[in-house]
Amino acid sequence: MAVISPPSFSAAPRPSLSSAGAADSHRFTFRTNSAAPRPRVTASFSNALILRFPPNFVRQLSTKARRNCSNIGVAQIVAASWSDRRGPVSAAAGAASEAALVEAGGDGSTAVVGSGSGFDGNGAVSSKSSEFLGSDGSLAVHAGERTGRGIKTDAITTPVVNTSAYWFNNSQELIDFKEGRHSSYEYGRYGNPTTKVLEDKMSALERAESTVFVSSGMYASVAMFIALVPAGGHIITTTDCYRKTRIFIQNELPKMGISVTVIDPADMKSLERALNENNVSVFFTESPTNPFLRCVDIELVSKMCHEKGTIVCIDGTFASPVNQKALTFGADLVLHSATKFIGGHNDVLGGCISGSEKLISKIRTYHHVVGGVLNPNAAYLLTRGMKTLHLRVNQQNSTALRMAQFLEAHPKIVKVYYPGLPSHPEHDIAKKQMSGFGGVVSFEVAGDLKKTSTFIDSLKIPYLAPSFGGVESIVDQPAIMSYWDLPQEERLKYGIKDNLVRFSFGVEDFEDLKADIVQALDQI
Repeated sequence: MAVISPPSFSAAPRPSLSSAGAADSHRFTFRTNSAAPRPRVTASFSNALILRFPPNFVRQLSTKARRNCSNIGVAQIVAASWSDRRGPVSAAAGAASEAALVEAGGDGSTAVVGSGSGFDGNGAVSSKSSEFLGSDGSLAVHAGERTGRGIKTDAITTPVVNTSAYWFNNSQELIDFKEGRHSSYEYGRYGNPTTKVLEDKMSALERAESTVFVSSGMYASVAMFIALVPAGGHIITTTDCYRKTRIFIQNELPKMGISVTVIDPADMKSLERALNENNVSVFFTESPTNPFLRCVDIELVSKMCHEKGTIVCIDGTFASPVNQKALTFGADLVLHSATKFIGGHNDVLGGCISGSEKLISKIRTYHHVVGGVLNPNAAYLLTRGMKTLHLRVNQQNSTALRMAQFLEAHPKIVKVYYPGLPSHPEHDIAKKQMSGFGGVVSFEVAGDLKKTSTFIDSLKIPYLAPSFGGVESIVDQPAIMSYWDLPQEERLKYGIKDNLVRFSFGVEDFEDLKADIVQALDQI
């Protein structure tokens, strides 16, 4: 039997079919070393690639498989050159170019990869924008994708670009990239097209100029502090917060000579005093906080801090962009553990920071040096999760509010912490800056450590686990889950009583969850 050697590929640049002055317009023809004539598909795309496959390459595939070539084969072949050649996208952003297109030749020999962009050759936003996406629901589904993405494909879903590095056509193109005349990617730690889509989607939801996604929410906090607070600087934070954040602030920042003032979330007099007595670089707080769901008046805090030149960073993880947009109330940065509501399926880790291009660029520079990169497969999962963010969060808002009201009236519940309740100390603030109050409710059971554990162990629906925000309900006893290494008297300094429960409601039916809680309370 004769052995037929597979044809080899070659690539050659072709002149752009659009204006000759666009620095980012390229065509590449991938050809087999065969003398047989091959039909060509032409199109007037400014950022086009012509991919020419060996004869019969696509013809042998099913129709569905041919279309999937845009998602699989093409994605792998041109990962290096299908860069988002438009340069950094701003603001609500990412949502600003036309849908991309991949077209396979009828004989299976040629595929045109291109895009009619909503950006001009210099990366500026053109008249075509995302104005037709008028709500958070539409933005969550389509921003960064329906209106254009750097990945050239007609696949509905954004492909995963698994590559560690990106190539350049020649040394001059590399020099142009280094000097800012050519927009592309260079190394996997510095950017990825799949992650860029995710960042643009978050920027659109948060009304931000720019967003950087990283490997976890905790790393996002660390990167923000290190990038923005100088050695010997001073920060202000609040008493109630994620314990690991507190540990980093208390144990690690002092090693760099950075001092901290800790205030109650509602204590504006202490904030004013700390601003007057110190040269404060950053005010950082969660809102709502973990686990007592305290709320900071973002507008007031931002005004006070900006008068002293202090940056305001709000960790909005417990709210999500659907319920609260801190930037619109004056904050400079908003941070999320994307592991929680953003991903929403308890299956991926990630974190992000959104804000002005100026501040995000500083954080991104530090991030590029240190690492903490979000894997492109994680970026894909987070993008997928965000498409249902508004649906999930609205359901969780409803369930949590109804459950908080029910628990507050139950004789075996001592106290309920939920910003949607009039009894919450910052209820009025929450009503002003939140459209929904989140899917997490904290409460104290009438009992000691053992009785509270019995209640939790009697629940049948929620998982006993250290997270929140996903479609599955999750419950934990903070005294054990987060503070068990401390003696009881130390835990009480942070308000963590043995009978405290944090309950993250998923998207299960309200009546099922209520019945489960009732039967568990009956056990104590």
